[in-house]
Amino acid sequence: MAELKENTRREIEVTGDDLPLHCPMPDMVKWNAHPRVFLPVHKTGEALCPYCGTRYKLVGPVKGHH
Repeated sequence: MAELKENTRREIEVTGDDLPLHCPMPDMVKWNAHPRVFLPVHKTGEALCPYCGTRYKLVGPVKGHH
């Protein structure tokens, strides 16, 4: 089982393997999480969560995502 992380980072780099991207991410603790929201990071390379303000930045290639 993966280690759960506190939701304290304000900028997170993600890869094509994380798509479709949503915040909070699956490895984040749930006790202080906001509702899940899907973020279109693949469109511009960056996305900002409207709930917590975390900025996600897409790094690397995206394969097979429409």
